[in-house]
Amino acid sequence: SDVCSSDLVSTTEHNDADVAFASDMITHHAQALSMVDLTLKRELDPEVQALAEDIRDAQGPEIETMADWLTKWGEDVPATMRDHVNSGHDMGDMSDTMDDMGHDDMPGMMTAEEMNELEDAPDSDFQDMWLEMMVEHHEGAIEMAETEQADGQFKDAVDLAGQIIDAQKQEIETMKDLLGS
Repeated sequence: SDVCSSDLVSTTEHNDADVAFASDMITHHAQALSMVDLTLKRELDPEVQALAEDIRDAQGPEIETMADWLTKWGEDVPATMRDHVNSGHDMGDMSDTMDDMGHDDMPGMMTAEEMNELEDAPDSDFQDMWLEMMVEHHEGAIEMAETEQADGQFKDAVDLAGQIIDAQKQEIETMKDLLGS
């Protein structure tokens, strides 16, 4: 998947595409982690539980990495839903938080309404709803990562974009299988 024009890639220099990728992907990943948080109180099939944990294990550290880049570049690290959740607010103000951030234009991002619907879904619907939303969310992340591969300059960011594409394509396959079963 080395589609990037490698003459542009630098181990030290970064461009606007790198900044946009890191900022947007932090926000995007944070929403995925909030979706994973919603699985904690639910009875799920073991495969779905395992997938949710995989997503957490992958995306938590990726957020840290991207936040470090932004800090190093002198850019703002976006406030995310997780910051609000972690600062002791309950999940009830999730929709307000999201509306303030105006990220509905990012590919695959769930609206506040969708997140609330997922949170309030009966157990019987929750798992399929979560899988369907996460497939859509992952597809959005892949789209963003492909843009970074095409336009990014900072080698580590372009490499991370490739890892995100590979990992999330695999997870989408898994989720589609689980939905089909």
